[in-house]
Amino acid sequence: MRRREFVTLLGGAAAWPLAARAQQGGRMRRIGVLTPLAADDPEGQARSAAFLQGLQELGWTVGRNVQIDYRWSARDVDQYRRHAAELVALAPDVILANGPPVVVALQRATRTVPIVFVQVTDPVGAGLVDSLARPGGNVTGFTPYEYGTSGKWVELLKEIAPRVTRAAVLRDAATSTGLGQFATIQAVAPSFGVAVSPVNVHDAGEIERAVSAFARGSTDGLLVTAGISGIFHRELIVTLAARHRLPAVYPYRFFVTSGGLISYGADTIDPYRRAAGYVDRILKGEKPADLPVQAPTKYELVINLKTAKALGLEVPATLLPRADEVIE
Repeated sequence: MRRREFVTLLGGAAAWPLAARAQQGGRMRRIGVLTPLAADDPEGQARSAAFLQGLQELGWTVGRNVQIDYRWSARDVDQYRRHAAELVALAPDVILANGPPVVVALQRATRTVPIVFVQVTDPVGAGLVDSLARPGGNVTGFTPYEYGTSGKWVELLKEIAPRVTRAAVLRDAATSTGLGQFATIQAVAPSFGVAVSPVNVHDAGEIERAVSAFARGSTDGLLVTAGISGIFHRELIVTLAARHRLPAVYPYRFFVTSGGLISYGADTIDPYRRAAGYVDRILKGEKPADLPVQAPTKYELVINLKTAKALGLEVPATLLPRADEVIE
């Protein structure tokens, strides 16, 4: 199912009238959803619709046996805290949370309400769970990738653009995941003959200045790590890569559908369907402490041939057959 269908599902969810929330047989259950994306972000809409679809497939129907309260924070840290407090005050049975800062905000607000997370790379290192196998507290969920995946981006950059000898690495230096991904890239880059330079990602002006200052010629490339800052500024990053003719490797498919060159990473929609399964189990009496944190099950390689042509790149015949999707 593609974004249009997801948005259609979500559109129905967004329009739920208050009257439909009345209990219609059985106890009405309540789910909170806290995301750092904006309400009009297409990726956020697709993720939420996938979660809703997963719930429906498990027998949960909004207005009949479940109510869902959404909070969209538009990458505003103050709103994370405020929305976390608001959702906890509603006494939900379980909360779906997107990303480490959101989970941290929720844990500060409650240590009892069950929380299912997505897009948290290192929940043990972040102190959110005791271990992946036995989370231990009120939190469990789904990781989006392993740090080792970051090394694959260097390999793909060199494969699709062999002339590249130096690459800027866009990362969120304020997070352990941003630092961890860069460390992996830095460790493997010399074996591919690539010198890497970190570019801290925070606001649009910082990104534009840093990329413009880095880009010098035809041997330059770009690597974009996975993180909420990069996702939030994805249109700008893709535009800058095109403007400076930088072959770029991205962590997620939606960068490439927006005009980026190539991506390799976990499916960003599938974890939300899977999260619906954990929410279902919690609503039926299981505890987050007993539900192991799960790794991705689907990775995808996506190539944009139109962008490759604009950059004067010929995609190797050995690379195309490995792609899960080719955009022409």
